[in-house]
Amino acid sequence: MRLADKMALVTGGGRGIGAAIAALYAREGASVVVADKDAATARATADAIVAAGGTARSFIGDVGHPDDCSRMVEACAAAFGRIDILVNNAGVAFHRLYVDTTLADWERVLRINLTGPFLIGQAAARRMIAQGAGGRIVNIGSITGQRGSTGRSAYAVSKAGIMQLTRVMAVELAVHNIAVNAVAPGPIQTDITNHGPRQTQAYLDRIPMARYGRAHEVAGAALYLASDECQFVTGETINVDGGFGAAGLIFSQDEMRSYRSGGRD
Repeated sequence: MRLADKMALVTGGGRGIGAAIAALYAREGASVVVADKDAATARATADAIVAAGGTARSFIGDVGHPDDCSRMVEACAAAFGRIDILVNNAGVAFHRLYVDTTLADWERVLRINLTGPFLIGQAAARRMIAQGAGGRIVNIGSITGQRGSTGRSAYAVSKAGIMQLTRVMAVELAVHNIAVNAVAPGPIQTDITNHGPRQTQAYLDRIPMARYGRAHEVAGAALYLASDECQFVTGETINVDGGFGAAGLIFSQDEMRSYRSGGRD
């Protein structure tokens, strides 16, 4: 019960990584508002949490609409009396070549993936400051925001912005005992993962663990960053990527052994 008596808001909590985080937080004792623009998935996730013995409410809201951003925080405070933890998970994936990306594409992705979390984080921070008991904010970035990748201009910039925003928030909010950190998932297998065979193989060739991650593995990192175990960590990004970010050249270890046995180095 690492989050006993905590009140949490998880955006994009209806499915995928968000649903895994919401469910894990509830199992660890938190009361959770599952916020999502899809009413059916938000309710289904909240209902599943309640059926498993947890406490949850659903809230219908779109991070792409500024008014909904503040309303999500207000919904958590109204449901549970306060907000202790915010997980900025909601976002949109977008893959298109740089020269084919329109201004409308660019603005939509940044509005949802960066401006929305900025506004929700601001509303949550103000509420936490007023409460006077500190808090935790966990932003969901991406390894795509750390490296150049094909077709990711708008998406990568939005996620790079989230991780830089995390650092600035952490510096400014530390005086209020609010820790702000990020999780940067690598490729995660969920029911909405839509990678073609060549993209999948390109990832697998560059991930030392040679597989896609799972939503519950991202949730585990988000749990640590929300818990009291995270006492002296702020402004950091934890990669959950199977070693993708650490890797350079990867090739057969059997081949490496054959080189050495043949006298080559």
